[in-house]
Amino acid sequence: MEQSVLEKIASAKLVPVLRADTADSALATAERLLANGLTVIELTATTPGWQSALARLHADHPQATLGVGTVVTASDAAAALDGGAQFLVSPWPAPPVRDMAEARGHPFLEGGFTPAELAAATARGVAKLFPAHVGGVAYLKSLLAVLPGARIMPTGGIKLDQVAQWLAAGAFAVGVGSELADIPASRVREVLDEL
Repeated sequence: MEQSVLEKIASAKLVPVLRADTADSALATAERLLANGLTVIELTATTPGWQSALARLHADHPQATLGVGTVVTASDAAAALDGGAQFLVSPWPAPPVRDMAEARGHPFLEGGFTPAELAAATARGVAKLFPAHVGGVAYLKSLLAVLPGARIMPTGGIKLDQVAQWLAAGAFAVGVGSELADIPASRVREVLDEL
């Protein structure tokens, strides 16, 4: 199952990272994005009531590839997987989450920023570069020069109109966050069509 989920993430190219004040708000944004052609959604464990949003999305959109991010504890990892998440994401190295994902056979995109953190994470699978905006596209290129073939998903401070630049630099996929809550769905569709 792990490889097919990762293939879906790579194919989607854009991963919405939905951090919201309420589960209803996250759910509304997710449903709008799914209705406009996105296929992968990452909810975050920092959204109050994220479990209910995940359960609704899992029930109402069985074709979607759903993940939960900002997962840093084994209990949140278990809750996410039990609720229908197909992948987990952390903002930094999180061994308890890694162990849970591995035991349950689900992909874990482990976060890191330093070359050492990202080298360790990419040796196990796909890494999340966070916060990506700090180093920018040039930082990703430098990382990939010393980690050839590494699969890295930059996330954090990336705007929708920057996604193509990150992909051209070698990103596995690109996480885009808060901007997606307010941007017109038609603009998201335009960007997807251009990728």
